[in-house]
Amino acid sequence: MDPIIWVIDDDNSIRFVFGKALEVNHITHRLFESAEDALEAIKDQTPDVIVSDIKMPGLDGLSLIKKVHEIDENIPFIIMTAHSDLTAAIDSYESGTFEYLPKPFDIEAAISVIRRAVVHRVNMLKRLKQPYTQDANLLQAEASAEIIGKSPAMQEVFKFIGRVSKAEVPVLIHGEVGTGRELVAQALHNHSERKDHKFVSVNISSLPQASIEQELFGKIDDEENTEPCAVVRAQNGTLFINEICDMPLDAQTRLLQILHSNEFFPVGANKPVATNIRVIAASSKNLQERVNNGSFMSDLYYRLNIIHIDMPPLRDRNNDIPMLAKHFLTQSALKNNTEPKKLTSEVLVFLCRQPWPGNVRQLKNLCKYLTIMVTGRDIQLSDLPSEFLHAKQEQERISTSITGTSKEPTSWQEQLRNWVDDRLKAGEKDILSEAEPEFERVLLEAALAFTGNHKQESAKLLGWGRNTLTRKIKDLNIK
Repeated sequence: MDPIIWVIDDDNSIRFVFGKALEVNHITHRLFESAEDALEAIKDQTPDVIVSDIKMPGLDGLSLIKKVHEIDENIPFIIMTAHSDLTAAIDSYESGTFEYLPKPFDIEAAISVIRRAVVHRVNMLKRLKQPYTQDANLLQAEASAEIIGKSPAMQEVFKFIGRVSKAEVPVLIHGEVGTGRELVAQALHNHSERKDHKFVSVNISSLPQASIEQELFGKIDDEENTEPCAVVRAQNGTLFINEICDMPLDAQTRLLQILHSNEFFPVGANKPVATNIRVIAASSKNLQERVNNGSFMSDLYYRLNIIHIDMPPLRDRNNDIPMLAKHFLTQSALKNNTEPKKLTSEVLVFLCRQPWPGNVRQLKNLCKYLTIMVTGRDIQLSDLPSEFLHAKQEQERISTSITGTSKEPTSWQEQLRNWVDDRLKAGEKDILSEAEPEFERVLLEAALAFTGNHKQESAKLLGWGRNTLTRKIKDLNIK
C-alpha cells in the first residue's frame, strides 16, 4: 500500500505548495487547515507521516503530536516553524518530532525529508514485528539518511546534489575531515545515471606515497596484486578520490589524462587504456594554495573544479546537532540490538555549544559510545566521556572568572536574569526603560533579517500590525 502523507497548516499557500509537490512526486496525501480536522480524520485513517505547522489557531503542532502519539506513537512528525533557533529545535525533538523544517524552506528538501520519514515509519513497523533485529537493507536505508541538516549551508548542499547528480562533470568537495564529504559523493553517485555500477572510494592520505599510482591506475604485469586498480573497478561508475590535495604530481598527470581523453596509462604501460568513469574529488586543504606553491597542477585543478561544493563544519550548523544525534543514537541502537538512548535537554544544549573538531564523525562516534556505555535510557551530562567533561569544567571555570558564578546560562531568560541582577547590584534604577527598547530592537532586526526585510511578513511573525512595526522602526532608528 502506498504511504499516506498528511499536511496540516492554516496557511493556504503552504498547503497549496505541498499539495502540488506531493502530486508531482506521485505521493498520496491529504491537506488539513487545522489540527482539529486532522484529529477527527485520524479516527477513520492512519497516516504514515504528518507534516504540521507548529503555530496554528486552536491546537498547536506540539500538542497535536502528543494527541496523535496517544493513538499511534510510531507516526513520524515533521514540524514546520518560523522559529529556527536552538530552543525550537530542542522543544520540537523532545515532543517526539522526527524532524523540523525552519521556514522558509526548500520544497525539494522537504520532499526529501518526507521520504526519509516514510523509510523510518516502515522500519519502525518492522521492528514492532521483530524488535531490535538487524536487517541489511534497513541499515542501508538508515545510512543513506546520514546527510542530515536544516541549516542554510546544508540546504545549499542538498540543492547541489539535486542539480548536479545527473550531470556528467567532475565535482570537487571541500571541507574539514569528518564533515561528510564521502556521504555527499555517495549521494551524487546514487542519484546519477551510474548508480547501477560501482562507487569506488580511495583515500590518498591513507596510502603510502609509493603505492598511490599503482592503487589508482594499476601496473603492467603486476603479479603480486591480483585486485584490479581503482579506475578499473570504477568502470562505468564513480571514482571518489578523497584528500586529492595529497596526490603526488605523477599521479596527478595520469588523472588529468582521464579527465582530458577518457583514457589512462597504467604504471609501466606504453599504450593508454580506455575508461568511462565519473571523478569526484575531495580535499580538506585549500587546493588553490597548492596550485600557487606548485604542489598541485593548475590544469587538473580547473578540470576538477567545475562544480564546487563546500561542506560546513558542524560548529557552524549546531542547530543540526539534535536531529543528527537522534539519528545516530537510533542507528547505533539498531546495530547493537538495544533500545535507543535519549539525550536530556541539558546534554543537548551542552553539545550544541562544543567546537566539534572532528565534526559529524566525532558526533557519530560519541553516539556509539553512549549507546554502549550508558545503562539507563536518558543520557545525562555525567555520562559523557572524559574529554567532554573536561570541556564542561573549563567552560565553568571561564564563566566563574567572568561572572563570579559557576552556573552558565542555558537560556535567554536566564541570561536576561543575570543582566538584571548585575544592574541591580550596581545600584541602577529604571532599568526597564533601557531593556525594553533593546529587547524590541533585537526582535525587529531578527524578524527583518529572517524575512529579507519584508515588513508585512515581519509584522505578522512578531504579532504586530504593519503600522506598529513601521512606528517601531522609526522610533528605534532601525535602518
